[in-house]
Amino acid sequence: MKLDLLVLAAHPDDAEMSCGGLMAMEVANGKKVGIVDFTQGELGTRGTPEIRLQEAADAARMLGLSARENLGFRDGFFVNDEAHQLKVVEVIRRYQPEILIANAIDDRHPDHGKAAAVAETAHFLSGLRRIETFEPDGTPQAPWRAKQVFHYIQDRYIKPDVVVDISDYWQQKVESIKAYRSQFFNPDSDEPSSYISSKEFMDFLVARWRELGHQIGVEFGEGYTNYRQIGVKNLSSLI
Repeated sequence: MKLDLLVLAAHPDDAEMSCGGLMAMEVANGKKVGIVDFTQGELGTRGTPEIRLQEAADAARMLGLSARENLGFRDGFFVNDEAHQLKVVEVIRRYQPEILIANAIDDRHPDHGKAAAVAETAHFLSGLRRIETFEPDGTPQAPWRAKQVFHYIQDRYIKPDVVVDISDYWQQKVESIKAYRSQFFNPDSDEPSSYISSKEFMDFLVARWRELGHQIGVEFGEGYTNYRQIGVKNLSSLI
């Protein structure tokens, strides 16, 4: 299945927290959007891998995603090596996205920066015809590179290269985050508290979206960085 937008995420819920608004907007505009999670988040303080997989599926339905899969990398311990790069090459070639979005290039959780590096390397390798990869049924995959690779902003503030107006979709973004009932604020939960499970953390997320929106004169925004120069066909497409 060819996608217009593919989001790569180290953990289930990374994508929803960071670019849920953009995904909801693209789906509403008729685009095909998917997520590939690297790990099952099995080292998380709360929940289980099974619960998180179900929550990820619930969030995908809320956002109207066309595809979601999990690569089963080891949470906390995956590395930017050939084996992991080739797995990501396979999914890039499988979905042939026009736009690829990946984790923050640097963040509080070391998996996020690692995932960003794996994504960047895999994206380049994916365009090399002499690297052979195959679908699960043995069908050879064709080389592919997206037109652009962006990185979302997560816990640490990074100055964005571009901010997307998500004002019309921020509530849908919030609902997709709340699909992760085991992870975020839930006054009825009897599990140990974690960095992201407090009400204050959700307040922080909303404040971050408001701050980014404020920078471009709208209510809510999501910020993205890019290693390459961003080009536009005309200035009228800018806010």
